[in-house]
This record gives sequence, C-alpha cells and structure tokens, in this order.
Amino acid sequence: MNLLLRNGRIIDPLSGTDAKLDLLIENGRIVALKERLESRKAPEFDASGLIVAPGFIDLHVHIREPGQEHKEDISSASRAAAKGGFTSICAMPNTRPVNDRREITEYLLNEAKKRSAVNIYPIAAITRDQAGEEIVDMAELVDAGALAFSDDGRCVRNSRLLLRALEQARSLRTLIIEHCEDADLSRDGQIQEGAVSKAFGLKGIPAAAEDVMVARDLILAAAARSRIHIAHLSTSGAVRLVREAKKNQISVTAEATPHHLVLCDTAIKSLDSNFKVNPPLRGVKDLRALRQAVREGWVDVLATDHAPHSEEEKRAGFEQAPFGIAGLETAVSLLLDRLVKRKLISLSRFVEMCSSGPAKILGLKRKGRISVGYDGDLTLLDLHQTITVDVDSFAGKSRNNPFHGWRLKGAPVMTVVGGKIVYPFAE
Repeated sequence: MNLLLRNGRIIDPLSGTDAKLDLLIENGRIVALKERLESRKAPEFDASGLIVAPGFIDLHVHIREPGQEHKEDISSASRAAAKGGFTSICAMPNTRPVNDRREITEYLLNEAKKRSAVNIYPIAAITRDQAGEEIVDMAELVDAGALAFSDDGRCVRNSRLLLRALEQARSLRTLIIEHCEDADLSRDGQIQEGAVSKAFGLKGIPAAAEDVMVARDLILAAAARSRIHIAHLSTSGAVRLVREAKKNQISVTAEATPHHLVLCDTAIKSLDSNFKVNPPLRGVKDLRALRQAVREGWVDVLATDHAPHSEEEKRAGFEQAPFGIAGLETAVSLLLDRLVKRKLISLSRFVEMCSSGPAKILGLKRKGRISVGYDGDLTLLDLHQTITVDVDSFAGKSRNNPFHGWRLKGAPVMTVVGGKIVYPFAE
C-alpha cells in the first residue's frame, strides 16, 4: 500500500528524530522521509498538528480466540487495537484450547491474515495446557511462528521446569514471559491485601505473592544465562528486584500496564468488578514506586494486558467475576493524559515504550522505527484532542473497563499498517 503523509511531527526515538517532515510509504515500506516529498502513486494525508510515531506494539493481549469468541475474536480485537492506536498485538496463549502446539499457532496466523486489520503475533504456552507439568515443543512452535512463550494467567511453579524452559529459550533465541504469582499466597484472593480488602471483608492478595516469584525468576534467568520478561509489574518490591537485577547485568525486561500506573486499590469504592484485575490494583506506595520506575527507565515497555470479558460474567458479583480489564481502546489516551501531560515521562520516551521498546524485546526487525526500509506502520496522535471514554462506543466486543466517563487529553487519531489506513475505519 502507498501513502504520503505531509507536515507531521515525526518522532522516532531510535534516531532521535523530532521534526516536521513528509513521509512516503510505497508497497508497505517507508521509502522516503524529507521536508518536501512528491509522489504520483500515493494518496496524500495532511498530518499538520499531529504526532507521527512508529506503530505502537502491545506485547500483552488476550484475544480469546479460539474458544471464547463471545468475549473477543481476531476481528474484534484487531479493530479495538486499530482504534486504540496499535499496529501490532501479541496474542497470549490462554485460549480454549491453549496455544501449546503448532496447529493453534498456525491457525492464529492464518486467520489473522484473513481477518485482522493489524499485525498479530502468537505467544505460545510454556507448558502443555498451561498445567505446569511438561514443556511444550518450543522448537516446533518457534518454527510455526510463535514469537515468545508464556503461561500468562499462571506462574510456572516448578522451578526446575522453568529453568529448562529458559535454557531452551536461550538456544532458540526466543523469550520467556513470566506471570509472577505464587498461587499458594494468592489463593482465593480478590484485591490487594490491606486496609481496603479488610474494609470490604475480602480475601487479600499480598504483594509478596508477586515479589517472591519475581525474585525466583530472576535467579533462574541468571542461572540459565537467558532473557526473561516480567509481565504486568505491580509492586514496589518487584520494582526493586528488577532494578537490582538490571544493575547486576541480568537480562531482564519488564512491562507496566496503564491501570497499574493510574489506579490504586482505593479506587475500588463500590466493588465494581471492572476494577478487578490480576495482579490487583496495589497500594499507593506501589503506585508511586511503579511510576518512578517508569520515569527512571527500569520499566522497559507499556502493555495493556487487554483482558475482555462478557457483561454477564462481570456482573456475577465481585467475588465471582473474572479478573481483567479490556484496555486496548483507552491505554494511549490514559498514558498521554496521566504520564506525558503531567511530565512523568517525555513524549519521546512514551513513544519508545510503546514502539521501539517492544520491537526490540520481541525481535521485530522492521518494526518500531520510522526509517527508510522499515514497515509503514504508524500511529498518529493528537495531543490536544480531548476525549470522554465511552465503553458503549468500543470497537471490541467487551465493555469491562473502569474508565467510563473519564475525560482525557490526547488520543490516537489514525493508525496505519503497511501503508494502509486501518483507523479511522472505512465507511
């Protein structure tokens, strides 16, 4: 696909570019970047007043297909991603059946080619059926197209098994993504253990449930001399452990979600299950530590942990409702409003954490940069546009989001994948 963008403010963190330029995409790739470009082949779009960033990549999304298409499917997830400003999303494996074998990975890739407006990259399970007992055939899954491995939703409890998985990942040059939660410590927990859980009479989830597994996983990654990525970092203790591991040259990266950077457990005032998420919304101390880690660079990327559920499931009562927030369509505006506008991080750093950062972690060689030869994946932002979150206007199937009615400044206004405008949606 061909496209000529004029007069946009190009921000490319890897090259340090921050300038008003024209950008030309031909046959899906960036071919020119100059102050003034001409093309007879490409339709033009005037991007005056807009930020033109490398396409945003979300490395933590629950698409729900196969098996739970009533919550979300490939088509609806891709539309939610496009509307949210994401050009690429990674599909977590806790589907039904679990993505633990070649045919599921290939199914996702083949269906994505037919039905997705954005790039979809499968993340395969670490263990068969995510049961924590037998490692999947990692080599076969990498060959099928799996980009990384995770039992997300569950922690790999067997340390010996995880060590072997890390060693195999190193030899295959792939990545283990860990959901760090000690299930014995968190069992039957509903929200963060503390004053709020006591006030509601709910079983709490202690911060130690995350901390102890982060510590173990970092030790095992060091022993295996392998990379490890920590999903949805949420506690001050885990932040401290990741920071020290990085200082000691352990090959660890970590992500933070918008909801853990914006909300703490005191936001749960009426047991609205839209605030029920795992890891739970933590305390004020944890929120501040996580924000500081983002500011100082100890957290590498931002990821939504998009976890759509049906309205019926979320209305079953707080204790019965599943964990999760459908976050693809609110993430960028939330972070622009609460991180960038308030100068917690710079705009360039925000763009890096959403584009080149995930691309580097995942090994996506032609993504995450605005440069000649790279894929024509772009996210256009209007920093001045004010939106009011309306879950009833979501492009995805699910509405489980706690930010309904919030007014936020800054929004994605155009999403381009391979030179094709995939948002705004064609009439």
